[in-house]
Amino acid sequence: MKGNVFIVGLGLIGGSLALTIKNQHPNTKIYGLDVHQHEIEKAIELNVIDEKVDSLQQGAELADLIILSTPVVELRKIMKQLSSMTLKDNVIITDTGSTKGEIMEAANEVFNGKVTFIGGHPIAGSHKTGVENADLHLFDNAYYILTPAPEISNKRISELKSWLSGTNARLHILDKDEHDYIVGMISHLPHLIAGVLVNQAKKHAIREPLIRQMAAGGFRDITRIASSNPSIWSDIVMDNRHNLLDLIEDWMNEIRKLTAVLQAGDEQAIHHFFEGAKEYRDSLPSHV
Repeated sequence: MKGNVFIVGLGLIGGSLALTIKNQHPNTKIYGLDVHQHEIEKAIELNVIDEKVDSLQQGAELADLIILSTPVVELRKIMKQLSSMTLKDNVIITDTGSTKGEIMEAANEVFNGKVTFIGGHPIAGSHKTGVENADLHLFDNAYYILTPAPEISNKRISELKSWLSGTNARLHILDKDEHDYIVGMISHLPHLIAGVLVNQAKKHAIREPLIRQMAAGGFRDITRIASSNPSIWSDIVMDNRHNLLDLIEDWMNEIRKLTAVLQAGDEQAIHHFFEGAKEYRDSLPSHV
């Protein structure tokens, strides 16, 4: 592939995508924009992007591919701005947001079929943030979900896949609603549960301060994601709240079943509970 790629949002994901595209398509020119000037300067210093642009419009009008790698709440505003600009006829716009339903609906509303928008979600990340941690291999063997609207042609989907081929990710097509249900179960609900567990420990630590000092091993493993950016995760769970409400109700039902087993002192049922969980957890693919 040869052309101009414009990346809006030069954090870990945006920066890593820039590196994979530069590596796979060396004749491509990559432009970048970020609300934080230091991220732009660092991206140029590290050769993550080729040039900065002074405005969204400047970068968008040059681009053959536009990647929106910003918090979910910002995506709608940016798409609205893009819809009023003069873009190349063949431009493809994609995003990296963790939810797809509302984003796809917003894209349909603002672009109204006049621009090719294909939703995207690379299911990869790190506890590190910022463009200084951009990693050429961040997406290796990870799932990278694409959620094209039904009217998007296979040709246009193939073009985006070609642009993303350097990620070495498993590019997979999903319906937007199916995507949000799946990530609600395996990502968004666990973030909520981790937050609840940490806040519960915080509450009990008032009475017993040693809880804070002794929290190690399993507690730290299961609550690591509670250290994620609160603003980003507030946006994500609010966007996917309709799925999360159902999943939380199901979670509470499972807790009620477990409570009943404990109240009954049913040791065999408790053993089966742990046994079933271990069996399924051990069967998960190694890339998870």
